[in-house]
Amino acid sequence: MAQTSSNMLPLGTIAPNFKLKDTNSNNVYSFEDVKGSKGTLVIFICNHCPFVHHALPEIIMIANDYRVQGIGVIAISSNDVKKYPQDSPEMMTEFAFQNKIDFPYLFDESQEVAKAYDAACTPDFYLFDNLDRLFYRGQLDDSRPNNGIPLSGSDLRSAIDTLIYNRSLNETQKPSIGCSIKWK
Repeated sequence: MAQTSSNMLPLGTIAPNFKLKDTNSNNVYSFEDVKGSKGTLVIFICNHCPFVHHALPEIIMIANDYRVQGIGVIAISSNDVKKYPQDSPEMMTEFAFQNKIDFPYLFDESQEVAKAYDAACTPDFYLFDNLDRLFYRGQLDDSRPNNGIPLSGSDLRSAIDTLIYNRSLNETQKPSIGCSIKWK
């Protein structure tokens, strides 16, 4: 299993906007449409990555826990579906249904959104504040497939709590590690 790390976009970067089709609803969403009153979590995932499969239960719990506290949540898949047909929009719809993903799961066919966010891996997490400035980018926690560390979401949960409760941000942020985005 090849591992790729996040590129660590500079903190304070303004969230790149987008208009992408949601594979759950067939609606088209922009960043503005999904942003939360206190912040927005953008997650790059895909259907086939073992790192995503490993982290998904905690990702869904985080989405459920924090959406009610004013955090908008959105997932984006940017993989090349010609080379990886299991990541096609139709399979994204099925994946979301099977895994009870009830937040928007958008398809970035052109890969322009992934490039704008400097996304490198799946999962890759970007937390923006209520002014759309990048507040956190990095890992969910130290758990990885087969490393024996249980999922906790501790790094991402700590960042979200820091944002919501206006605490001092820990500038030390570990990159996420996962499968590389499958570029065209």
